[in-house]
Amino acid sequence: MTHLNLQPSVLENNLISLKPLTGQEFEALYEAASDPAIWAQHPSPTRYKREEFQQFYDSALASKSAFVVADKETGNIIGSTRFYDYKPDESSIAIGYTFLATKYWGGKYNQCMKQLLLDYAFQSVDSVFFHVGQSNMRSQKAVLKLGASMVREFICEQSASKSPYFEFELKKESWLKRMQNQALVS
Repeated sequence: MTHLNLQPSVLENNLISLKPLTGQEFEALYEAASDPAIWAQHPSPTRYKREEFQQFYDSALASKSAFVVADKETGNIIGSTRFYDYKPDESSIAIGYTFLATKYWGGKYNQCMKQLLLDYAFQSVDSVFFHVGQSNMRSQKAVLKLGASMVREFICEQSASKSPYFEFELKKESWLKRMQNQALVS
């Protein structure tokens, strides 16, 4: 397996592009994130507030593994995602800290974003993990649609709060089989 570059220059398909977070996108990204509905099921339900989003943004920038998601048709920034918890010795990585503007919910945008990230990650790792807040039913359903399985429950300690989370795992062989079956149907 090759070493995974956590922030390739661009991942894209005909619908979206994922570009590395550079520190120049705060206002556009905050505009996409400022809708309280995005965070309603999230363990940090007030992240739509500017000062809380600033902390999220600063953490994403410091990670050196975050991306802005742009709609290729309009060029508008519509969300963010990142890789984290890369463990080369265990051949695993996590994908998360993901959000999309509500206008882009319920369609192909999240699926296309995850497909880009998974196709890229599985060039270098055998397992991808997703950590989803226990009350975030929307994200749990999205991860299950990818073919991931819940492997454990845990308590995530962020700042002063403790929140229950689920960990989902998607294995490379399952993903490749799923993609092959979709290609046969298309």
